[in-house]
Amino acid sequence: MNFNEEQVISEISSIFSPLNQKNPRVIVGIGDDAAVVATDKHSVITTDMAIEDVHFNREWSTAYEIGSKITVANLADVYAMGADPQYLVVALTLTGNEEMQWIKDMARGIADTASASDSAVVGGDISRGEKIMISMTAVGSSRLNITRSGARVGDSIYLSALPGWSRAGYEILSKKIPQSSVHTRALAQFKSPELNPTLMRSFKSAHAMCDVSDSLLVQANQMSKASAVALRIDSRKIERAEGFADLAAVAHSLDVDVWDLIAGGGEDHVLLATGINLPGIHIGDVCEGSGVEFLDMKKAPESWRHFN
Repeated sequence: MNFNEEQVISEISSIFSPLNQKNPRVIVGIGDDAAVVATDKHSVITTDMAIEDVHFNREWSTAYEIGSKITVANLADVYAMGADPQYLVVALTLTGNEEMQWIKDMARGIADTASASDSAVVGGDISRGEKIMISMTAVGSSRLNITRSGARVGDSIYLSALPGWSRAGYEILSKKIPQSSVHTRALAQFKSPELNPTLMRSFKSAHAMCDVSDSLLVQANQMSKASAVALRIDSRKIERAEGFADLAAVAHSLDVDVWDLIAGGGEDHVLLATGINLPGIHIGDVCEGSGVEFLDMKKAPESWRHFN
């Protein structure tokens, strides 16, 4: 075993504690049995878990990228509720065979990504197991409570960015496809997804919203059902989005349908929202009825499966 629990706690605390000290909302941070933080009337709470060889692969991603990726997943869920993330709690299972530098790099990935969203890691736990597991809980603050059930007939439908890049990155890595410059963005978005806090916060006037980490197709259907409306998505509008031609080129290099990536992919932490004059990509409209219709699409996209 390369370390003991006390050493890990000391090293990780040295990375997270400065964020606590800079954040006036953290009253008691890492070091006690529990954290004490200042909260508003409405707290938004979400949790996510990443398991080695299920959600991440150490042969594909660096420790920093792994830490950043699980943090983005949690922060995006908070933003998807129209909330601002504030605090993170991290439970970490290690095998005991990791190098201390790997652990520190993973913690730095978490800390840097949290800091970019004005969030602080205020506590957690460490245990030992057969696989590395990172379980994270995020707490945010909001008085908006934007849910999937608020879509209204007459709303427009928006995406905060073009989905499909993460699925493309997974295809490249899992199929061991020789990598080229055309694959750079896809690999980056799979290993360490980009999160733009300013863009995420600009959707607070949405009527309904969710994160599309389980794919555009799956979560558009969830929004349709929750709101008792129909969502009509125009593929021609998506084709005019920034990056579509580049993603189509990647899909061609992988011999996959670009719509399987965009509509059926997963792990893109992009917002799907309905409302009036929202930012992002206008992709369709909310109508009376039920279900999701992709206009001008020749075949139904392959739906998302729980890949890495």
